[in-house]
Amino acid sequence: MSAGITEKSQAELTEFVARTATTFAIPGVSVGVWADGRETFASHGVTSLDNPLPVDEDTLFLLGSATKTFTATALMRLVADGRVELDAPVRRYVPELVLADEKAAAEITVLNLLNHTSGLDWNLIVDTGDGDDALAAFVAKMAELQFVGEPGARASYSQAAFNLLGRVLENVTGLTYERAIASLLVEPLGLSHSFFGTAEVMTRRFAVGHNPDEDGDLAVAREWKLTRANNPGGGLASSASDVLAWARFQLGDGLAASGERLLPTEVLHRMREQTVELRGSNLGDGFGICWFLREVDGVRTIEHGGSVNGQFVELLLVPERNFAVVAMSNAGPDGIPFNRAAVRWALEHCLGVVDKDPEPLPYEAARAQEVVGAYENDAMALAVATDGAELTLAAGIKPEIRAAADYEMPADYEPAAMGLLPGGGDEFIVTAGGLAGQRGFFSRDASGAIAGIDLGGRVFGRVPTASA
Repeated sequence: MSAGITEKSQAELTEFVARTATTFAIPGVSVGVWADGRETFASHGVTSLDNPLPVDEDTLFLLGSATKTFTATALMRLVADGRVELDAPVRRYVPELVLADEKAAAEITVLNLLNHTSGLDWNLIVDTGDGDDALAAFVAKMAELQFVGEPGARASYSQAAFNLLGRVLENVTGLTYERAIASLLVEPLGLSHSFFGTAEVMTRRFAVGHNPDEDGDLAVAREWKLTRANNPGGGLASSASDVLAWARFQLGDGLAASGERLLPTEVLHRMREQTVELRGSNLGDGFGICWFLREVDGVRTIEHGGSVNGQFVELLLVPERNFAVVAMSNAGPDGIPFNRAAVRWALEHCLGVVDKDPEPLPYEAARAQEVVGAYENDAMALAVATDGAELTLAAGIKPEIRAAADYEMPADYEPAAMGLLPGGGDEFIVTAGGLAGQRGFFSRDASGAIAGIDLGGRVFGRVPTASA
């Protein structure tokens, strides 16, 4: 049964947030909960170690990939208006699209982009400037992007896919992506603390990211935001108060607070229906339309997180219980564990729902040796190693990309303990470090040999050894 947020639990939330932020050494955090028809917030710490201001529920944090929920919902407004069809080829709306695989380019649908089944790799590491042509220029370079599979064959999380969706919005509405999101969603919903532009953000109280320096001390992340072309997949800055208002809209019937109908109820709720299954992922059991879908302790949740260079957000909704929680933090690598702890606290204390990680199997030397190796995708590299007693996983940006960057990039995740899970499906869980709780699986080729890793919804291919 729901316990809701009482005066006592409000005090407990405030104490928990402060204590947990201190434990994880996060400079600033903000948590919002919607339960029993009431909003509750708890914040702690400061926006920046260099220029500290107190964090509150109106402080702006970068949402990272949680921005995708705005992009997807805006697309669904166009679907409801008959201006876009989910099953139509993307080229109907972006005729200029050229990809490395011409057959795939002709086949990829709008829905393939929305549920990450396009087969497109993670992203292009390219800066196409701050002008209104940034997305058009990004799309013009997409022929350089690799494929990880055929369209519709499997789910693989892709930032580039959502940037392409941003171009769909531009071409159909005749507006820039940012202006389209403002007119379709932000303005009618009265989200007064949600912005894409740094000029708008810098006149308000906003958080900056932090990462460990060479000595292990937290330092301000000097690259505050991704390039403009990445706005559709990760560029919105918003506050706990606005994100909770956004969650309330998603939980509702498609009406704005003013009474304006933004979406038919059935279209809004369609976004929560599973379109593709996910395997062995802490992110969920499947994708709806953008949303990760997961069953936790017998209740269905929809959720999306995000990260941008030392800033992290986690948003979880339980539609059947009219419940939502958002957690924001401004330091890596432990911003993710803080957010997960805050979300789990709210689930348990407000709904009596307990979210537990599965227990890994005891270490087996033969299985460990089978998976040890290097893995990579277009931007990141993973290293699975063993000391003979446990497996570890390290994750980071590929060295050549870090070396070529002219801006500061997020810190890598140092090796941390991981374990294989029961079931014989080559699934695993990270049990320590900043990626603690992250789940994935090893994939095999036709011969049965380990060929890759799926982690965080992304595919990493195994790097051949010198003797292979």
